Amino acid sequence: MAENFGKIRCRIAPSPTGSLHVGTARTALFNYLFARKYNGKFIIRIEDTDLERSDPKYEKSILEGLKWLDIEADEGPENGGQYGPYKQSGRLRSYVKYIQKLFADKKAFYCFHSEEELEKEKNNLLEAKKPPLHLCEYRNLDPKEAKELTEIKKDYIIRFKTPLGKKIIFNDLIRSEVSFESDLLGDFSIAKRPDAPLYNFAVVVDDYEMQITHVIRGEDHISNTPKQLLLIEALGFNRPQYAHLPLILGSDRSKLSKRHGAVSLEEYKEAGYLPEALLNFIALLGWNPGDEREIFSKKELIKEFSIEKIQKSGAVFDINKLDWMNGRYIRQKSTKELTKLCKPFLKNLIGGQKEQYIEKIVALERPRLKKLSEITRQVEYFFKEPRLEPSFLQWKNMTDKEIVQSLDTAIELLQENKNKNTKTIKKIFLDMAYRRGDGGTLLWPLRMALSGKKASPGPFEIMDILGVEESIKRLQKAEKTMYAKIK
Repeated sequence: MAENFGKIRCRIAPSPTGSLHVGTARTALFNYLFARKYNGKFIIRIEDTDLERSDPKYEKSILEGLKWLDIEADEGPENGGQYGPYKQSGRLRSYVKYIQKLFADKKAFYCFHSEEELEKEKNNLLEAKKPPLHLCEYRNLDPKEAKELTEIKKDYIIRFKTPLGKKIIFNDLIRSEVSFESDLLGDFSIAKRPDAPLYNFAVVVDDYEMQITHVIRGEDHISNTPKQLLLIEALGFNRPQYAHLPLILGSDRSKLSKRHGAVSLEEYKEAGYLPEALLNFIALLGWNPGDEREIFSKKELIKEFSIEKIQKSGAVFDINKLDWMNGRYIRQKSTKELTKLCKPFLKNLIGGQKEQYIEKIVALERPRLKKLSEITRQVEYFFKEPRLEPSFLQWKNMTDKEIVQSLDTAIELLQENKNKNTKTIKKIFLDMAYRRGDGGTLLWPLRMALSGKKASPGPFEIMDILGVEESIKRLQKAEKTMYAKIK
C-alpha cells in the first residue's frame, strides 16, 4: 500500500477550546508516525474560528503538549511554512472566496429560519421518529431576493444545497468502503457569514489549500465525511484519503471521559508520567506491530507503524498498563536524570539538602516508582521525622513492653557500632535476629521508627541514607512514644 501513497501531507487540527486531550494526542501521533514512515510532512493547524470558546492559553497548552511528547511539526503556527497561515483566524479571505464560488454555482444559499423555528422542527421530527434533518424552503429562493433579505433579516445562516438521491462512497484506509445517502444529510450549515465559516466548510478549504493528502482522525468524524465530500465535489477539489481511528474507551468500554480519570495531557504530565512512556502507551491504543512487543522508542514506532495494523474496534485506556510502562521507563533513567525529573515533586521538602543526599534517596526509590508524583509521599521521612503512633511499631502480637525492649536493643547495637559501615551493622542486626528466632520483632520496630511507613525500603537501606546518628535519634523518639503510652 505504501508505494501508492505518493507525496504525503497529513495534519492535526485541534481547536483551542480546552487542554490537549489524550485522544487528540493519539491522533497527532498517528499522523506524525504515518508522515515520518513515508518521508511525508506533518502539519499542525489551529482551528480557532469559534471566537467565543477559543482561548490563546489553550493554543499554547496544545502546542507545548505536542512538543513535550516530542511530536514535532514540519509546518505550523510556530515554525510557519509555504501554506500558511496555520490558524483559521488568519485565513478568512479564503473562506469568503470559496463561499462566493458556491453562491455563484447555486450550491449555497441563505437560510432565514430562526433558531427557535429550527429547534421546533427538530423536536417535531424526533417525536415523529424521523431523522432530524433540515430540507430548507429557502434553497430555491431567487439569489437577488435572498441578498435583499440579508439586509433586512439579521438572523440567517449559509447552507449547502445538498443534492438529493445521491450515494456518497469513500474508501476508508482502516474500514474499507463506507457509503451514505445524501437524502439523510439535509441542507447542512456551512457558515454563519461569508467570513465566519463552520467546521465542515473550513476544514475542506484548509485541507485543499494546504494540499493535505491524508486525513487521519477519530471515528467520531465519520458522520462529517459525506458532508465534506459533497463540498469537495462542489468546489472541484481533489479528495484526500481518509482513515478513521477507533475511539479510546474507558474501563467500562464507554468513550473515555473525565469520569474515568484524567483525560488531558497536562494532568498526566503533572502526575509524573514521562513523555516517552505516554507516547509509547498511546501508540498502542488501537495499533500494534503484530507481535507481543510493548516497549518502543519513537524511532522504532516510526519504523514499525502502518495503517493496515490499526484496529477497527475501540481501544481501552488501561491505567494499570500505563503505570507499569511508566515504571519501566523510570527505571531506565540514570540517577542524575531521574533526580532532576523528581525535584519539582520534592521542592517543598528538600530545603538546603545536598544534591548527593537527594540522589541517594531517588536511587533507593526508583524500583518502587510507577510515576514521579509518588516520590513526594514515599520519601518525606528522609526530610522530616515521621509521625509515629504506638500501634505502628507493633509486629504481630508484640506487647508494649516487648516493643520497648526491641527498640532499646536496636539503640544499644547502633551506639556500640556507630563507627562501622551500614553493611557491617546490617550483619550484626541479622545475627541478633537469628539468635532471637524471630527477625520481625527486632526489624519491624526498627524500620517503622525510621520511616513511619508500613511500605518502605528495608531499615538498613534507610539507615545508609539517614546516617547512624539520625537513626539513633529516631529510635529514641519512638521509645519515648512507647513510654508515654505505658505510663
